[in-house]
Amino acid sequence: HTFYNMRRSGLLNSKIKPNPAHQALAKLEKEWEGNVLIITQNVDDLHERGGSQNLLHMHGELLRAFCVNCSDGMGRKFECHTDISVTSECPSCRQRGGLRPDIVWFGEMPYHMDAISEALSECDLFIAIGTSGHVYPAAGFVSEALQAGAITIEMNLEPSSNASHFHYSITGPAGTTVLKLVEALLEC
Repeated sequence: HTFYNMRRSGLLNSKIKPNPAHQALAKLEKEWEGNVLIITQNVDDLHERGGSQNLLHMHGELLRAFCVNCSDGMGRKFECHTDISVTSECPSCRQRGGLRPDIVWFGEMPYHMDAISEALSECDLFIAIGTSGHVYPAAGFVSEALQAGAITIEMNLEPSSNASHFHYSITGPAGTTVLKLVEALLEC
């Protein structure tokens, strides 16, 4: 709990702000004629603060928690902007000892996999930004997009381990490269 409490507090109390890439993706979502879905491995809320609304957090959200004791067996999720511990009481079932951060840990299944697979099967353009290409299932998303006939673009500081699966590779900081790509896409 201490690890995630520190990160939650840091996110809430710092001057961390969405960068130009977050804002550019929100602009693409608003202005692109097609559907834009952002699938993020990040657990912060920078995409939301940048203006994005159509997104899936596949590894959970730092500003949410859930109770493993709630009677539905799925865990009751809720907003969480304060510290939690093993003595914290669930706001729903009132039991103690069952709260945990809404974060997907190693060995757990990422969230929204059915929705992600469906989106990838219908995708025309797939852009991967700032990922190593090592961690599955996300590293396999490019292959699913290719099977759907999508154009694939990788944007990273340096090519990822699966860069050969992409049609195009753009290297450089996301704050500048994503902005330029979004501007070019919206001009088409």
